[in-house]
Amino acid sequence: MTAIIFSALAMTLIVGVRYLLSSGGFALATRIKHPGLYRGLEPQMRREIGWSLASAAIYGIPAGVVAWGWQAHGWTRIYTDVDVFPLWYLPVSLLAYLLAHDTWFYWTHRWMHRPRPFRIAHAVHHASRPPTAWAAMSFHPVEALTGAIVIPVLVFLIPIHVAVLGLVLTIMTVMGVGNHMGWEMFPRALVHGPVGRWLITATHHEQHHAAYRGNYGLYFRFWDKICGTDIGLGDFAAAHRRRERAAADG
Repeated sequence: MTAIIFSALAMTLIVGVRYLLSSGGFALATRIKHPGLYRGLEPQMRREIGWSLASAAIYGIPAGVVAWGWQAHGWTRIYTDVDVFPLWYLPVSLLAYLLAHDTWFYWTHRWMHRPRPFRIAHAVHHASRPPTAWAAMSFHPVEALTGAIVIPVLVFLIPIHVAVLGLVLTIMTVMGVGNHMGWEMFPRALVHGPVGRWLITATHHEQHHAAYRGNYGLYFRFWDKICGTDIGLGDFAAAHRRRERAAADG
């Protein structure tokens, strides 16, 4: 039991530090790229950090238990020998995890926008107006729990090399933070081109936070397109102008 508790605490610390480093890095990039974008949002950012560190524990505990089971008993389908499966399986497993995660996220996120779940839980995330780089994990515990179980469940179902799993977690972190920081880090040619019609970036997720509906996906737009909930791309310039007018009026 001591080993399980230690593993859960260690993973909670890792998730928390990962959050602080990634969100802090993107917040610093925002400060350099768009000085003043977060001006006046200091109380909001403190709330985002508080909720996010609480979420880190909720994410870290199941991850720590799974990590202990993998190391101590060989649980899970995580493997370390790259020759166990053909090399072509590495990108296939990466895509499989991203697709499965995106599917789970779309449907739970869409459910969170029903009146009762929104009021109970998801309103915490949408209280960030506008969201900042610190908001990526700013969740009510109920919502954090729905996100925390995905990867721990998948590692029991789909074989994955430990390095590819690390890449999955990196993509999840970068996209989660980047999509909330209030500006687009990818070039316009990608966002507005053929690739952007299927991948979610900050410009797409901005429209979700502006409209409080639609654009429920995490990595890909195909569920939104299939289900008729894709409401297109946002407009950061217009959002910044609205915020400046609101600040001037207030």
